[in-house]
Amino acid sequence: MRLWIGVTPLGLMLAGLAVLSGGTKLAAQEKKIEVQVGDTAPGFEATDDKGMVWKSTEHVGKKYVVVYFYPGDFTPGCTRQAQSFRDNMNTLNGQGIEVIGISGDSANTHALFKAAQKLNFPLLADENGNLAKSFGVPVGAGGEIRTKDADGKNVVLKRGVTTVRWTFVIGKDGKVIYKNTRVNPVDDSKQIAAFIEKLEKK
Repeated sequence: MRLWIGVTPLGLMLAGLAVLSGGTKLAAQEKKIEVQVGDTAPGFEATDDKGMVWKSTEHVGKKYVVVYFYPGDFTPGCTRQAQSFRDNMNTLNGQGIEVIGISGDSANTHALFKAAQKLNFPLLADENGNLAKSFGVPVGAGGEIRTKDADGKNVVLKRGVTTVRWTFVIGKDGKVIYKNTRVNPVDDSKQIAAFIEKLEKK
């Protein structure tokens, strides 16, 4: 004698609907995010170069927050971009701007890069690329780079993911007010300063 435990045509139909529903949810989750100017910026937190947790909720709303994504520490373009923000920090701070750099490098690698370039702003680790994805920034495979640390010692650094160079500015109301997907590493900080200056005059 065969026993059928809880399996009815209606049950099978409901199970099928559940599978379809799950597939729909999965497809929705995989849909590419596109954060545009005017959208509320994603809330986020990540480990910084000091090993501390940096939370956007503790910064957004108090100042203009620059969130710039870059491919990786110690690479030529990224080094020039970081140096530009470092050198223009007095101007940016005077405009009420806070700067955050984000890449797929680890917090330890960020610490080495920050020390080597004497950077005066935080770098956040996004090793799995989830933070970048929340802003819609394209993410590729990671890699490694051979370079020298602040003491001149040779080091091999591994990067979890590689993100495209995009820059955002979050306004004091928590919304994205600036988005640049064609960033010039050297001019990035100056373009932001000019944008905020123009915005403040309105």
